[in-house]
Amino acid sequence: MPQHVRIGTRASTLALTQTGHVADALAAHGDLDVETVRVRTDGDRLTGSLATLGGTGVFVTALRDALLDGRCDVAVHSLKDLPTGDADGLVIAAVPLREDPRDALCARDGLTLAGLPDGARVGTGSPRRAAQLLRARPDLDVVDIRGNVDTRLGRVAGSATGPGDLDAVVLARAGLARIGRLEAVTELFDADVMLPAPGQGALAVETRASGLTTELATPLAGALAALDHRPTRVAVLAERALLARLEAGCAAPVGALATLDGDVLTLEAVVVRTDGSDALRRRGSTTLGGTPAEDAVAARALGARLADDLLATGAADLADLGHAR
Repeated sequence: MPQHVRIGTRASTLALTQTGHVADALAAHGDLDVETVRVRTDGDRLTGSLATLGGTGVFVTALRDALLDGRCDVAVHSLKDLPTGDADGLVIAAVPLREDPRDALCARDGLTLAGLPDGARVGTGSPRRAAQLLRARPDLDVVDIRGNVDTRLGRVAGSATGPGDLDAVVLARAGLARIGRLEAVTELFDADVMLPAPGQGALAVETRASGLTTELATPLAGALAALDHRPTRVAVLAERALLARLEAGCAAPVGALATLDGDVLTLEAVVVRTDGSDALRRRGSTTLGGTPAEDAVAARALGARLADDLLATGAADLADLGHAR
């Protein structure tokens, strides 16, 4: 008989699509009967900016509770939503292959960032995106927005599904790709314009730590191991280690992106003043090639080292970082 596995997920279109991809991949690697369990999080239930809702964890806590109390066996998260600290009793059992992590401009009339008129209204719910937009275009009127992908796209002028009160919005390309909305993209931002959030474009498949050695040490454990993608895992480990050392949550204007070329892991990071008037950017690398555990240590060390460099050169003067409090 196939092993019955309950996968916890948020109920948004994007979350369900992401979870469906993970469910299909797990089933392809093991003899599994997969059931989806929808869980409503604070981020889905409450309104207001992410910073006012408590920031990091608002899309995660309810899913983790469902794991711990046995309502589901694994949970699928957008990795950038996960707090950087370990969760007692839980483990990230798989980090699948990452989607393109870049941010995307979705503008009226096919406009690019350079082509937007002076004072154009651009929507985003991310202080990181807002700060980098203002760094590139100080004249922009950046508007705080919330809502799912379709709601945000509906804010762009010319939309047939929303108020169309903005000239553009900025969204993660990965989310647009997963729900088949890449036609809305008018420009993809390279790293020199906008570094993504740590973990952006990646998913985390989380489970109970005890499950990997007890009730889940069967087809699911093997499927999770097969789903894990080493280059993505070490990249996000470095990015999240930087975020953890800075003690920066989702309300901090911090971008980071790590890439693995052969055995060389390179991490680039930026801290931007919220009004875009100043920024610090640093880059570092390390050589991997050891055991998975050794590579994880090296990736985390790279992130911590780059964070220390940013702090030593004044990052805490630019952004509200917990490390400086």
